[in-house]
Amino acid sequence: MIIHKLIGLSINTLSLVSPKLSARIALFLFTKPMRGKVSEKQADFLDTAFKDELTYNNSSIMTYRWLGNKPTILLVHGWESNSARWKDLILNLKKVGHNVVALDAPAHGYSGGDRFNALLYSEFINVVAKRYNPEIIIGHSVGGMSSVFYQHKYQNSSIKKLILLGAPSEFKDVLKRYTNMLGYNKRTINSINSTIVKRFGASPEKFSTASSIKKITQQGLIIHDEDDKIIPYDDALLIKRHFKNSTLITTKGLGHSLKGDVVANHIYSFLAS
Repeated sequence: MIIHKLIGLSINTLSLVSPKLSARIALFLFTKPMRGKVSEKQADFLDTAFKDELTYNNSSIMTYRWLGNKPTILLVHGWESNSARWKDLILNLKKVGHNVVALDAPAHGYSGGDRFNALLYSEFINVVAKRYNPEIIIGHSVGGMSSVFYQHKYQNSSIKKLILLGAPSEFKDVLKRYTNMLGYNKRTINSINSTIVKRFGASPEKFSTASSIKKITQQGLIIHDEDDKIIPYDDALLIKRHFKNSTLITTKGLGHSLKGDVVANHIYSFLAS
């Protein structure tokens, strides 16, 4: 926390001299994952998959596939993670015969790049979906947000079911939690917002899972924990309000990771319905 305050103070000071530079540095820190690379133990599991490296705008996309006869499920991990986070779920989905595909996000795992954002991730998902034609997408955290952005933009009719685990709703709220943590002042925040508009063509308020999901007609399952300290439970309620054909499952005590038999059993039941 002390380091965060020192960084925030330095960027606030820089904003007095160069607001644009301070905003670029702040956004760099916001979009630069510090973790998410594959450990030796995780690599051993990922080596059990068929691997295929795809590309988007000269960035490599690492994919993993475990063969099965049932409909293909695409797994989309969250921030500072990688495809190995799905190990337990993958093993069980294999047992019941599903064809399972996972991808590493931009700047995560074995995928290329050094920057991350949900819009870029959604384009990675599009490339992978074209290659493997999944019928079900399961997205955790920002992976869920990116999956919604993908389906909202491309309206892939092959997708039949969408599962969101601990997904954030409003990018503006995610950004606000970041700027509050770093203690950025109003001048710095205004510069960040202006830079986002110039870079992505819209203000932070426009990047919304709840808003994007209004156009999605697929059957949906939302799972969120009451004790999630990363993405507030209210985000799930907001998403549910706009996701017409969806069910919300509320857990308690699992936190943001949402790992374990309780969540897995809800997923299996939904897939079988």
